[in-house]
Amino acid sequence: MNRACTNDGCACTPNASIKCTVTNCAHHCKDVDNCGLTAIQVGTHESHPTMDQCTDCQSYQKCQ
Repeated sequence: MNRACTNDGCACTPNASIKCTVTNCAHHCKDVDNCGLTAIQVGTHESHPTMDQCTDCQSYQKCQ
């Protein structure tokens, strides 16, 4: 993993307000299901979303 990833063992301060189980995200904190960001951007890929599946975490970055 790249050292830019918080989930590869480098320092990460889990944000208890942002729960996340996407372990391949660069912002996922290792060993806990929290995001290391102070805030995230949530968006949609639909013009009129009606279900939670229509929304996306636009802060997601794939861990490389």
